[in-house]
Amino acid sequence: MSNQLKNKSSLIMIMNSTFMDLPAPKNISFSWNMGSLLFLCLFIQIITGLLLASSYTPSMESSFFMVIFSMENINKNWLIRYIHANGASLFFICLYYHISRNIYYYSYMYMHTWFTGVTIFILTMATAFLGYVLPINQMSYWGASVITNLLSEVPYIGPNLIDLVWGSPSVNTPTIMRFFSFHFILPFIITALTIIHVALLHETGSKNPLGIKSTNNKYMFNPIFIFKDLFGFVAVSLIFMFICLIMPLTLGDDENFFNLNPYVTPIHIQPEWYFLFAYAILRSIPNKIGGIIALAASIFILYLLPYLHLAHLSSSFYPINKILFFLFIVDVSLLTWIGMSPVEPPYIFTGQILSVSYFSYYFCSPLINYYWEKFVLI
Repeated sequence: MSNQLKNKSSLIMIMNSTFMDLPAPKNISFSWNMGSLLFLCLFIQIITGLLLASSYTPSMESSFFMVIFSMENINKNWLIRYIHANGASLFFICLYYHISRNIYYYSYMYMHTWFTGVTIFILTMATAFLGYVLPINQMSYWGASVITNLLSEVPYIGPNLIDLVWGSPSVNTPTIMRFFSFHFILPFIITALTIIHVALLHETGSKNPLGIKSTNNKYMFNPIFIFKDLFGFVAVSLIFMFICLIMPLTLGDDENFFNLNPYVTPIHIQPEWYFLFAYAILRSIPNKIGGIIALAASIFILYLLPYLHLAHLSSSFYPINKILFFLFIVDVSLLTWIGMSPVEPPYIFTGQILSVSYFSYYFCSPLINYYWEKFVLI
């Protein structure tokens, strides 16, 4: 009995030191609330996803009609689906904000924490894509066909990969069953990685806007930062529920309302808005294999940031970095716009210019900051 009490008290002490008494910098702003909001988004997606999975049928013939039937006939299922669909957008808004803040303040220098975070980002993108396909409407079917066909360009094993993913001569019921299985499993893998991510963060501590490493300029996490997180929860939840209840279809595509017709290709195939910047980079390369490499590089380049870093001070000390960073944000926003535009002049050339500037930021910003530090900050 005494051993059980000791183990229980030890567990309570670990939890308390991890979540309550954890020292956090005094000067962190609302930008540091994104981590807790992302955990809230993950929780919402898992709960609503489990509820939706109970009334879903992975079939090419009946999935679309089953989704419509469950929304119209199962109590509050329409709200659950809208929360799940718009929750993906909220997830990526918080995720992109979180990544942007870490790039701006050089938080990627905590390498292990950064690498797990980028892995979570990639798995989240995979989960979102798989979930987007599941209703089997006109846009999701053709989107799945286009994206999975990219695997055919992998040298030597491309055709085998296509057969493995499809499970049939084309996107069909076996494909949907595989997508549904992985869409169901991946969120739990993301949850496990999130726990590892938070544990690594607590081992190194958080960055702060000034980049100062100080053990004196900190508060205990409880109660100040808990109240800040709760305020963020309430504010974001109110805005989110307003969107789900008043304008739930704002971020969707009109083609999502049409059942699958494999003989009619949509005029303009495009993914959800949170993939458009990468989709624009893919389309900007005239060569198919080159486009695939550029698409993969636009995401995996995040792993290289700690190795490309040359400066020593916080980004707050580099005025040129602020200009470059916000130009980079504008560049990604314009790529998102290009991704939803037709594949015709002048959008093709504009997308190519923006794609070059996208990759240039990752290499030019460290060099400029290095020379700024060496020759200006003396």
